[in-house]
Amino acid sequence: MADSNTYETGGGFAGRVALITGGGSGIGAATAAHLARRGASVVIADIANDNAEAVAKAIVNDGGKASAVHADISDPAQLKAAVEHAVNTYGGLHHALNNVPAAVPGVSVGDIDIEDWQRVINTGLSGVLYGLRYQIPALREAGGGSIVNVSSIAGVWGASKNAGYVTAKHAILGLTKTAALHHARDGIRVNAVCPAFIRTPLMLNGIGEDRAKQLETKHPIGRLGEAEDVANMIVFLLSPAASFITGSTHLVDGGFTAGYIGGSDTEA
Repeated sequence: MADSNTYETGGGFAGRVALITGGGSGIGAATAAHLARRGASVVIADIANDNAEAVAKAIVNDGGKASAVHADISDPAQLKAAVEHAVNTYGGLHHALNNVPAAVPGVSVGDIDIEDWQRVINTGLSGVLYGLRYQIPALREAGGGSIVNVSSIAGVWGASKNAGYVTAKHAILGLTKTAALHHARDGIRVNAVCPAFIRTPLMLNGIGEDRAKQLETKHPIGRLGEAEDVANMIVFLLSPAASFITGSTHLVDGGFTAGYIGGSDTEA
């Protein structure tokens, strides 16, 4: 791995352009930095303008190529505009990360608020579809490329009080397979990653440090994941090293699902 302040011209992404949704923090920001270090021009798309600008500025200050764009993932027009920004600014689009966190209402199916359900599905699932809808034609125009969609361990197991989130994350895996099958002959690979509990500002703001400490015990590896752990997998899947991998799901979970798949109740 390159030093964090060293940008490579031969790191597998030279001359390539990548769009990162949810790139203003956490997994998205870590992935953007990795891709820039390996020669990519990176577009940081996020609803939080200040965060996106800060990530792009840090990359540029360290010698990489990056720019920021506002994007609300629940609005397809804004994701279309983000793709157009990448193409107009850097000449094309070759890679994309659809990283679409969504708030999780902690209620059972019988008590879920319909508006909460619609909001989580529209961001956590439709946000991925909207991204793919405009990324794929751009990648096809560029001669092919690769996309990674962020699902979750909630995409492969159930949780008794998170129906919208679990449904969205399961559906992302089906959407990933469908997109991969349909566009394989276009030279476009589409894969998914399923992180466990990752120590990011968003996660800690949602559950707090005490709960995070409790969750460490549910990961056989003995710790929570870091954004870098997931970014490493994403960059591999986007890279030429993964040229024979498409339509697949990759767990980045510290062994969490090895112990919990098939359990009676996987509410973490």
